[in-house]
Amino acid sequence: MNVTAISKYMKRVLEWRTKHISDRHFVLILSFFVGLFSAIAAFLLHKFIKLIAHALISRFDVSTFNWLYLVFPVVGILLTSLFVRYVVKDDISHGITRILYAISAKRSRLKPHNCWSSLIASAITIGFGGSVGAEAPIVLTGSSIGSNLGKLFQMDNKTLMLLVGCGAAGAIAGIFKAPIAGLVFTLEVLMVDLTMASLLPILISSVTATCFTYIFAGNSVLFDFQVDVLWSVNRVPAVIFLGIVCGLVSLYFIRMMNFCENCFAKLKNRFYLRLVVGGAILSTLISFFPSLYGEGYNSLNVLLNGDSVEDWNVVLNNSVFYGHGDLLLLYVGMVLLTKVFATSATNGSGGVGGTFAPSLFIGGFSGFLFARVWNMYDLGVTVSEKNFTLFGMAGVMTGVMHAPLTGIFLIAEITGGYQLFIPLMIASICSFLTINIFEPHSIYGMRLAREGRLITHHTDHSVLTLMSLESVIGREQVSIGPDMPLGKLVDALSRSDLSLLPVLDDAGRLLGEVDITKIRHVVFRTELYQHFTVRQLMSDPPAVLGTNDPMEDVMKVFDETNAQALPVVDSDRVLVGYIDRIRMYTMYRKLVADYSAE
Repeated sequence: MNVTAISKYMKRVLEWRTKHISDRHFVLILSFFVGLFSAIAAFLLHKFIKLIAHALISRFDVSTFNWLYLVFPVVGILLTSLFVRYVVKDDISHGITRILYAISAKRSRLKPHNCWSSLIASAITIGFGGSVGAEAPIVLTGSSIGSNLGKLFQMDNKTLMLLVGCGAAGAIAGIFKAPIAGLVFTLEVLMVDLTMASLLPILISSVTATCFTYIFAGNSVLFDFQVDVLWSVNRVPAVIFLGIVCGLVSLYFIRMMNFCENCFAKLKNRFYLRLVVGGAILSTLISFFPSLYGEGYNSLNVLLNGDSVEDWNVVLNNSVFYGHGDLLLLYVGMVLLTKVFATSATNGSGGVGGTFAPSLFIGGFSGFLFARVWNMYDLGVTVSEKNFTLFGMAGVMTGVMHAPLTGIFLIAEITGGYQLFIPLMIASICSFLTINIFEPHSIYGMRLAREGRLITHHTDHSVLTLMSLESVIGREQVSIGPDMPLGKLVDALSRSDLSLLPVLDDAGRLLGEVDITKIRHVVFRTELYQHFTVRQLMSDPPAVLGTNDPMEDVMKVFDETNAQALPVVDSDRVLVGYIDRIRMYTMYRKLVADYSAE
């Protein structure tokens, strides 16, 4: 079937759909399929990771150092880099940040290859030992599925944003079998507003993904946790202190990740050097601390299920620390500190993965270390190491993602620890309050926040973020030169729709502007037409806007100057066009109405 035939067939499908199915009902149908496809993608990704890891390391001798830990991660990153460079030919790192950018700057449009490229790349990276998570790549995959299904059926921008959220919710729900966590993740992290029009599609996607994951993977859970020690009020001080510690650990994670990423960014155009440096760091760390291999969920399960030192010592397997149970806390502390370097080295050298799993991993190790130290030094009532491992997971994930509800509900759902709901809430809230002192944005949003492109639940701010500067620039203004006589200036004014004429040099750079309201005293006096030139009549504009200025700043400049139109220039001061105040506010009011509509 050729392209023309497919196009005609799709046109008939769209016509039939428009006649027989309302937009609201069709969105519900699409959300079901988005959830289904997200569940399939999540299942395939975890299956591929397990198959690769099992084939590579299942026969390792747990009682000794394994030199292949020095090889596998580098091979995995090399294969991933080559796949991305020669097959995908696009940047697919920072999956969740990429989604946020697509929502704010690209009208929720994600590229078709994102439906499969991140899945393959992250499976190779993590299966071979890359110390990153599969969640961000699968969330990007799910969101891309939603975006491209919406584009296929020609849905509007607001519906596309909702389908992107459905894909993200379905991905989280499918990975963790946690439908409520999928919903709150979309609301907190992707900032999709909770209205009656958006709640039902996201829930359908989450529940669909969860149900199909049970069909595909059975009743197995990612973290096998049983509540053996019930929580009591006298442990509140310990949980509060843990929450504060989690907030500080989150700060360490965010700041160190940014520092390492900036270092690797300097090697952006040096492919093999970046691979060698990052691969060497990663493989060396994994050889000393095998818990850093892949997502690290096996080590987390050891801490969540262990009841004694003998149980916890299993995390020392395959390392030079094997058999030295007295060094357990040193090992846990070193893993906690080096995980961020392993994650940065994986992504910085060309691997593909996210920070979702690393935040859970670091949180679990932080909670366990806190509880062991608390009990060893008898700082009060004895606390449960396994419970505090759980609280730490929620606390650090909350701090890193600035998403307390996601941290609370995700940990409660994936572990069945609803009996520990209160301490989970305390730890998450304390962590969130602590990290907010130092970092106002999550690890996903901080880059976009600096560019003024971060969507928030503040309607006015979100609408300004969604507005494109490009869409409000008028480019068909009449321009004049500085040496033009007044007579020709009058002719140019008669051909202009604006009361302003930009004055440009030969290279198109803005020198000033002529405002007709300021030259009325000479413009109608024909005897002066040969005595004045534009250079004598022009003035500086009240302000000059740049092509990269966020719309929020543009609005502020208009309010401060009370100008009717302002010029926009590029980095060389070459005029791009003018923004008309009336046109801009008309578009703003329309977007507010569309954004707020149910």
